[in-house]
Amino acid sequence: MRVVIQRVKNARVDISRIGYSSAIGAGLLVLAAFVDEDTDADLEWTARKIAALRVFDDEDGVMNLSVKDAGGEILVVSQFTLYASTARGNRPSYIRAAKPDVAVPLYEKFCAEMDAQLGKPVGRGVFGEDMAVSLLNDGPVTIIMDSKIKE
Repeated sequence: MRVVIQRVKNARVDISRIGYSSAIGAGLLVLAAFVDEDTDADLEWTARKIAALRVFDDEDGVMNLSVKDAGGEILVVSQFTLYASTARGNRPSYIRAAKPDVAVPLYEKFCAEMDAQLGKPVGRGVFGEDMAVSLLNDGPVTIIMDSKIKE
């Protein structure tokens, strides 16, 4: 599992085709991608790390608070393109990204795990839809994590 985490002042996802939107205030926008080999352990590790990441300022202006500590929100958006391979040619290959029959259940489980770790529901995109994502970066703070690399 691979995620890009951005600290935001606000973020939103809109899907005009189905009249859907989800928005958060201050918190984290999490772009998430999955591979066939991902397990419940990958989802749990990633969700736990995201909820505990100390990337919000404390009263001294030091990044020492987690999203939970800061009372922030989380918006999770699926983004298979995080597994793009650009090694050959100019058209990215997405062969490593899990196909929808595998990725959708992983996405749903991950969102449920994020709900549990945060202690409240997270905002969500809709897997496989053409989404318009907007955000106001805070910092900016952007972190990339991969459950298989864990660095």
